[in-house]
This record gives sequence, C-alpha cells and structure tokens, in this order.
Amino acid sequence: MIVLDQENKIFTLHTQNTTYQMKVDQYHVLEHIYYGARIDNRDLSGLIKCGERSFSPNPDEAGRNRDYSLDVMPQEYSTCGVGDFRLPSIELELPGGSHTADLRYEGFHLEKGKYKLVGLPGFHGMENEAETLVVLLKDSAARIAVEMYYGVFEDFDLITRAIRLVNEGTETIRVCRCASLCLDFTRSDLDLITFNGHHLMERCLDRGPVRPGIQSVGSVRGISSHQHNPFVMICDHDADEDRGMCYGAMLLYSGSFEAAVECSQYENSRLVMGIHPYHFCWTLEPAGTFTAPETAMVCSPDGFGQMSRQYHKAIRKHLLRDPYQYERKPVLVNNWEATYFDFDADKLVDIAREAADLGIELFVMDDGWFGSRNDDNSGLGDWQVNREKLPGGLEALVPCVKDLGMKFGIWMEPEMVNEDSDLYRAHPDWILRVPGRAPSRGRGQLVLDFSRKDVRDHIYDQMKAVLDSADISYIKWDMNRSLTDVWSAGLPAGRQGEVYHRYVLGVYDLLERLHCDYPYILIEGCCGGGGRFDGGMLYYTPQIWCSDDTDAIDRLRIQYGTSFCYPVCTMGAHVSAVPNEQNGRFTPLETRGITAMSGAFGYEMDLGKCTEEEKRKIRCQVETYKKHYNLIHDGDYYRLSSPFQDSSYTAWEQVSAGQKEALVNVVMGCTHSAPPFRTLRLKGLNPSFQYQVDGIGETYSGGELMKSGYPLPQIRGDYPAFQIYLKAVG
Repeated sequence: MIVLDQENKIFTLHTQNTTYQMKVDQYHVLEHIYYGARIDNRDLSGLIKCGERSFSPNPDEAGRNRDYSLDVMPQEYSTCGVGDFRLPSIELELPGGSHTADLRYEGFHLEKGKYKLVGLPGFHGMENEAETLVVLLKDSAARIAVEMYYGVFEDFDLITRAIRLVNEGTETIRVCRCASLCLDFTRSDLDLITFNGHHLMERCLDRGPVRPGIQSVGSVRGISSHQHNPFVMICDHDADEDRGMCYGAMLLYSGSFEAAVECSQYENSRLVMGIHPYHFCWTLEPAGTFTAPETAMVCSPDGFGQMSRQYHKAIRKHLLRDPYQYERKPVLVNNWEATYFDFDADKLVDIAREAADLGIELFVMDDGWFGSRNDDNSGLGDWQVNREKLPGGLEALVPCVKDLGMKFGIWMEPEMVNEDSDLYRAHPDWILRVPGRAPSRGRGQLVLDFSRKDVRDHIYDQMKAVLDSADISYIKWDMNRSLTDVWSAGLPAGRQGEVYHRYVLGVYDLLERLHCDYPYILIEGCCGGGGRFDGGMLYYTPQIWCSDDTDAIDRLRIQYGTSFCYPVCTMGAHVSAVPNEQNGRFTPLETRGITAMSGAFGYEMDLGKCTEEEKRKIRCQVETYKKHYNLIHDGDYYRLSSPFQDSSYTAWEQVSAGQKEALVNVVMGCTHSAPPFRTLRLKGLNPSFQYQVDGIGETYSGGELMKSGYPLPQIRGDYPAFQIYLKAVG
C-alpha cells in the first residue's frame, strides 16, 4: 500500500509487516527516513537529526546554515561530487569534463500494478497484486532526469526498485556509474551477510560486522559468478532464523555487479548495489535513456527464516515464468556422468529405457550431440546434429524416447564457440577479442559477441531449426567460462565500456525470444553449475543447475546458502553415482536422494549399472518425490540447523500452507561411538494440531514438536539420512 502526504511531501510504502518512508526536505533532496517493522499513520522524519559536522560541506541553498550537509543525510539515491563523500549511486561524465551529479525532487506519479522494464528481467504483478510509485529527480545543470521506480507487493513484504535515466539536454553525457539500489541506515551496529565460494562450492554464507570504511563483494567476470552472489543481507548482530531485524537485497542481474556497504565516520551505513563500475561507461545521447537492473528488497523484523519464506513466495508467484507453474515438473535423467562424449543413439535409448522403468519422466541428452563435438575443443557454434552419433537425427531419436513414455530434453551452449568449428572459420570476428591480442580460452572455448544482434540472430536460427525438428520439452542452457578480452567489433572505440552490459542484454534478448516462441519448453540455466544463479536468469530460466558438485554432503552447504533467497523449485539437484566424481566421497543412495529431493529432482548416472536393490530404492525415491511434490516445492521452508555450524546433522523442513502436512529431512554426519541422543525441534507447525508420523506412527502435538522436539533415531554408518512425514489428524 502506498500512502501519500502531499502537503509534507512524504511517501510511505506499507507491506504486510513493514514500512518504508521517504520525504522531500527543504532543499528538495529526497531523504530516506525509515525502513523496518510496520508503523501506521506516522511522519517519522523526526528520526533524522542535523548538526554541524566539520569538513562536511553545505549546499549553496543552505546559505549560512552549517547544520545541513549531504555528507551526513540519509538519501534515497546518493549523489556524486557535490558534498557527499560516501558511496555514490550515480556518476556522470558531463560535456565539460566534470563527474558530478546533484539530484533534486521534481515530482511523482502512481500506477496500478507493477512497472515493467524494457529488455530487463523483473517481478511482475497485475493491478490487484502490486502498486508502483515513480519519483522523479533531476539535475538541472546536467539536464538529466532520474526516474526512480518502486514496486510494492504488500502480501510478500517485497519492495522492488529500478532506475531509468533520461538525457534531457542537447549534449552527450557518459554514465560511469548507475546503481540500482541505495539504502541508508542511521546506525552501524549491523552485520553484513554475503554468499561466497567458488566453482563446485557456491553460495556459502559468510557473516561479519559492518566495519568502518567500505566492504564489498562483486564480480568483474561478465557473469554474476560462482565467487559471489548478487544477494546480500544486513541484520542485527543477534539476528538469527527466528528473531532480529533483517534486510535482504537481491539484484536481478546476470553480469558483473557490485554490492558495497560503507560505514561512515559518524557510524551511519549505506548499501549500494548495481552494475559493477569496472569497464562500464554508457554513452547517453540527447533524448537517450538508460535503465539500470531491478533490485528486490525484503525486510523481516522476525529473522532470516521469515525473510527467506517471503522471497520464496514472491519469486514463485511473481518472478518465475514457468511452463510447469500449475503442474508437476517431470523427474529427469541426464546422461552426462553416464557417458560424457562417448555415446550413440542406442546407448541413449538404453539409458532412457532403464529410466522409464524406474518412473523417471524426462530424458536429457547432454553435451556431444552436435557438429564435430567429441571433446571440449571442437564443435561449439555448429548446432546441427552429428549424424555419425545419431544417424537418424533427432527426428529418429526423440520418438524412440517418447515411445517409452518419456519427454525429451537437450543440452546447448549458445554463447560459446570453438576455434575448430564451421562458425568460427566463417566468422572469426564474431568473438569478444581485443584487436592485436590473442584471446584467452576457457575450457577450450571463446565467447561469442552477444552484444551484436547479427550474432544472436545466427545462433537463434540454428537453435530454432533444432527445436522445430523434434518434440523437445526441455533445454539445458549452459555457459562454461567467464568473459575476457571484452571488446566488440560492433561498437566504436568510445563505446567499448558498454560491451559487458550489452552482452547481458543480448543473452536476455535471446532467452526472451525462446520464451515467446516456445513457451512450453522448460529452460534450465547453467553456468558451470551455479555461476549464474541469480534473479535475472530465473526470470528466463525458472530453474538453474545449482552446482556442478553433485556430492550430497557438499550440496547440503550449497543448497543451504542458496535457500536464503531462492526457493527449492529453482534449484536443479540430481542423484549421482559414487564414488562422487568431484570429491570421491561415498554416501548412501538414500542420502543422495533426500538431499537432491529438496530441489528440481533428477538423476545423473548410468542407471544400467545399478543393482536391483538400488533400482528398487530409486523407484521409491521417485514415488516419494512425486507424492510430496507440492509440499516440497510450494511449502514454507524452514532451516532447522546449519551445515556450517553443526557437523552432527543437517536438517530442514517443508510445511504446507495450511500447516496440515510437513516433511522433515535429516542428514547425519560421520558416525562416532556412543553418540549422544538428540532431539530436533521443528518449526512452522500449528501448536494445537495433532501430527501423526509417517501415517502409522505415534502422534505428537505441534506445540510438543516445536518446544521439546522429536527424538532422532540413532543410525550406524557415515552420512545416513531419513525423512519424517507429518500429517495432522483428528
């Protein structure tokens, strides 16, 4: 709900549990007043105090009033070069050579429903689901307008923000920085939580106090990256899963980004988030526009868990455009770890036949089916079927798989090219490559210049021919290297600072074309696993391969960190063979199944090598997943323990909307002699309901399970796991 006090120029955004307020001050600066637990019908501007601060300049309008300085005022969108020495939100290079931006309030308007961004991802909402506030700021000297968009999803405690710049002058301006989010706090006794890692161990939670100076995470890789995720949290020192003030900020962007927090000299804090300024410079012609990516904020006065559940619900309903939104996604099997590049049509059909017999519903043909592709060094860019491996083409293979009662999916890596390919031999100028320099390779690949429409059109025409040749239900869109040698033959020298961002826009453009032309094909994003797991990609690919690490124990950490923002239904998670390919660990099949079941479920193994007992267990896993699908994917998610803090077990829980059902998942650590007896306290249940365990076991009240807990069984062996299904009775 958006409440306006036009007389005092106060804008208040209410959600179910929170309030966000800003006010235009006497010098037409848009001040940030408050963001926190809901407070109705109050002007909270008295929270902002002024006083003279040495070496903090005063704007000209203040005259001899030394109490007012932008250097200490909380602002909605921080300026640059005019007295605020903290993190800027915007930096402009003006025709005279200065790098200043001084933004003052000009007006506002309201819209029903959620605003839309051209060429960029964003949350979506109809007139009865969201409201939009647009606040206009202007720099009169630079003649630039800043349109600040606020989308309010009241039921989800979600506020989105976006920025659009308009050059209203007659001369060209260069945009050197344009952040998507500026959030000021009048305190510094806060913790910063980021989600960091590397390939094969993404999104591990890191927490530490906000310290004097600037702390930042980000990526200059051209992708959101395995190393840092474009989602961060700010919270009270003592905040945990169930209590304390917590703020989440998610950038819906899949390229280079930066999230920086500065604690100023007077113990105020500022979070600025957006496109990374490294090698970014956008030329803004007269009447030209530039739109920065969207951010999505959730404030929870009740800890991390509530924040996560609000994100999960909002993402599922208002971000994902999933062809399976109202029906169950199929359980899949991928042939990669079973065959790698060594396969033919008969081998693929054999795997599909084994899978169909186990209740698996989608067969995915991975890398190696096209061009001259028999290893990492050839074929990328030539998206035509390799007729030596598949003599009859997809026209023959796909019906064989469908006759088994299965759907068919395919792997593609559209953004890359090998030098040993027909595409590269014909168009060597289509890659990102600095003139006069030999390009770097990654996995034997070069990067196609997706900032160019002619390159995208050629790739799309090839993809379309493949998709039109057979009944294909799924695409795994992969991307296996970071961007280097970032220079485009399609832009003049003075505009090379636009290439990183134009590349991301090009990826979005191609994905949007696929979405429009093939709305019933499920696209799963992948970037060496979880290197591009972000809200931007989720808008186009409603599930993402969570990590190339399929080890069940490593996945506990990866999926735990991912869950702070992203819902279970977005996480591609598969059961793979042991010893695990990535780390050589042996874990029981039950454990691998339970871990993968908290995701978009599938298998990544040669099912023909399984014993009859293993096949029986796989059938049981598939049946369990199908039975509890709605509970797993749509239920409220509760983290019951942290794999980073307790090595004895990791537990999590899904609870249905009406609290009538719950599924508790527990993975034990290494076994020790004479282990202690433990109880697990559950969450999210109705304290007055009676819950029966697994439909036949003892009955417990919800209050009992949440206060005194459920006794964990003692199981022998390393890394055992089990599930507890609770159903309300009586």
